[in-house]
Amino acid sequence: MSLNQQGLDPDSTTDEEFVTNNEDELIKQCEEMWKDMEEYQNKLLLNGSETLSKSNAQLSLLIMQVKYLMAELSQWHKETVEITPLTEDVLITLGKEEFQKLRHDLEMVLSTIQSKNEKLKEDLEREQQWLNEQQQIMESLNSLHNELKSQVMTFSESRILNELKIKTLNIKDFKEKLLVMLGEFLEDHFPLPDESAKKKKKITQESTAQLITLHEVLEILINRLFDVPHDPYVKISDSFWPPYIELLLRNGIALRHPEDPTRIKLEAFHQ
Repeated sequence: MSLNQQGLDPDSTTDEEFVTNNEDELIKQCEEMWKDMEEYQNKLLLNGSETLSKSNAQLSLLIMQVKYLMAELSQWHKETVEITPLTEDVLITLGKEEFQKLRHDLEMVLSTIQSKNEKLKEDLEREQQWLNEQQQIMESLNSLHNELKSQVMTFSESRILNELKIKTLNIKDFKEKLLVMLGEFLEDHFPLPDESAKKKKKITQESTAQLITLHEVLEILINRLFDVPHDPYVKISDSFWPPYIELLLRNGIALRHPEDPTRIKLEAFHQ
């Protein structure tokens, strides 16, 4: 007998004992079930026909179990246990098979991970491309917004300036028309006292020779009010005819200085 066979003899003995033990257990179970079947059969005979149907069902089940156990026992007898000797070559072969299986599993895992990484990489590139496109669109929109904003501001400023110029010209024209109409009205209704003064004393004629019209007085007061708004008062000179000054003061058109009665100003009706 070789050394390998000597090393395998204990294992062979153990396997044979295992088969023998299983066979004994099956035989024991069959015997117990046969005893149970005989016991049920005796009870059936004692109890009569009332419980016959139920007992027959249990008896049929027991018979089927016995047949199944007998068939399993016969199969155990037919099969021969193949015992693989656990030699060094066998262990190496089994180790190689396990290693190959593990390697195959790891390769499958690696392939799956690589495919997932490729997909994630493609998704990342696609998202990055979308982000770049969105950034370009945003930059274009910002540039367009700035251009439109500057154009709107320029257009608005130029339009406002043009409108102000037009309004200023209209106001100036209206002012000139008002002054002309006012002058005509004052010349018609408030003339200088030249003709009446000719019938008076010579001193009075000399004094009235320097008088200015009410129109001119109002122009002086208006120009002073708009040119020097912080000090709109005008000194009453000898050229101002006192009745006209009194007329302006009584009708609230002009006001005296609170501290200097020789100075007057035009009432600021525009404020």
